[in-house]
Order: sequence, then C-alpha cells, then structure tokens
Amino acid sequence: MSNVQLPPLLVVEDSNEDFESFQRYLDQYKLAIPVYRCTNGDQALAFLYHTNRYSDPETSPRPGLILLDLNLLGTDGREVLHQIKQDKNLKTLPVVVFTTSNNPRDIETCYQQGVNAYVIKPMDINLLKQSIHTLLSYWFEITVLPYDLPG
Repeated sequence: MSNVQLPPLLVVEDSNEDFESFQRYLDQYKLAIPVYRCTNGDQALAFLYHTNRYSDPETSPRPGLILLDLNLLGTDGREVLHQIKQDKNLKTLPVVVFTTSNNPRDIETCYQQGVNAYVIKPMDINLLKQSIHTLLSYWFEITVLPYDLPG
C-alpha cells in the first residue's frame, strides 16, 4: 500500500488555528496524504470547478475526500455541500463535515443533502487527535474512494 498514490484531501477550513492543528496530526499520520486547503466556500467551489486561480488541474486536482467546515464567511459550508451534491460530476465525491456545530438542524440538513459523515470537532486536544486519526484511517485505509476510476 505504501507505493500507492493516495487521493488528495481537500480541507475547507477558515480557521488557521484549526487547520494547523489538523496539519500537525496529519504530519504524524503513517500515510502521506496530499492536502489542499481552501479558506472559504467560494475558493472551494473554484477549486472543484477549476476556475479563477484554480484553473490548472495539476495544482488543483480532483480530491478523493472533502473535509468541510460549515461556518465559513461568504459562501458557507452548507451551500458548498448543496452545490457539490447537486452536480452530477461532483456528487460522488465523499464529503465529511468537520465542524463545531452540534445544531440538530445542521446535522439533519447535511445528511438530507447527502453528506457522507458529520463529525463535531472535539475541543479536547487528545480527542481531536483521536478523531482525526480515526477519520483518516477510515477514509484512506478502509474505504474505497471513488477517485480516478476508469471510464
């Protein structure tokens, strides 16, 4: 498995502190997962549609998984999720909402729109590390992602 090129992970997170924490745990992870970051919903959609500064698919590849914060400035994560799951070319991309929101309405709406998982960010640093490692293990070791399928 170490020779296999893992699909990219797109992290849509506006908090530098949260992203740096995520990156720190990712760096400790046993697999080298290529990570791309967008800090708001508009950037994420530009990345996925290869527009604006993300027009080159070499530097903005199709992700194998999207880790999406809900509470973003401008186009928020709810709208990004809606756009992805309404688009026939993007709707098979797995999306994991990774957010501080434990609002039951957010959780229900995200699942109704087709989110693959909804994870509430733990505030405890050890639980956060465990959640990130479990998430990475599940999506990059156990699950078969619809990434780069022939045809």
